[in-house]
Amino acid sequence: MYSWHLNRLQRVYVKRTWEERALTSWAADSASHDEDSDLVGRAGRGDRAAFEKLYRRHRDRVYGLLWRLAGGDGALAEDLLQEAFVRAWQKLDSFRGESRFGTWLHRLSANVALSDRRIRLKRVQRETALDEAAERTAMGDRDVRAGQQMDLERAIAALPERARTVLVLYDIEGYSHAEIAELTDMAVGSSKAQLHRARKLIREDLEK
Repeated sequence: MYSWHLNRLQRVYVKRTWEERALTSWAADSASHDEDSDLVGRAGRGDRAAFEKLYRRHRDRVYGLLWRLAGGDGALAEDLLQEAFVRAWQKLDSFRGESRFGTWLHRLSANVALSDRRIRLKRVQRETALDEAAERTAMGDRDVRAGQQMDLERAIAALPERARTVLVLYDIEGYSHAEIAELTDMAVGSSKAQLHRARKLIREDLEK
């Protein structure tokens, strides 16, 4: 019924409702990069006002990543957002300028989300599969646009967590399988397998 491939997935996915919040471009131009560098330097010397500016510049893009990794759970994404920026403030001295600040922050935020997931999984390991299914259904029951976008939103939220994580990081965020393997502590082959599984499950879901 549907012919979903990578470009189609990206084109439809990025038009979802949350994208209205993510108006800040992640691919900053040279002037923006220079401004980030200046702000990072000042923040590293204890200038909280400079760090507040960094927060305002990058929060929407970071929230978008965390929202997806949280399976559409806005409240959890907000909690992770705050944790990510607290961690960024604490670790500013580890930023060496070898990449853009936004790239460094992006990776740090993904690690925050993945670490939180591991903790939560340990807490709920005794819960039943029915409880997990109910949670995923709740994640999908959000006020999003009708039609195909809603279907895709629901299908992605319903994916098993490992498959969803790889799909988001690879198809949407542009991470390589090697980078995903490093972030998630899985083998490159496992990352590829999870991506194949995620795409297959989405196709099957949308063709119902």
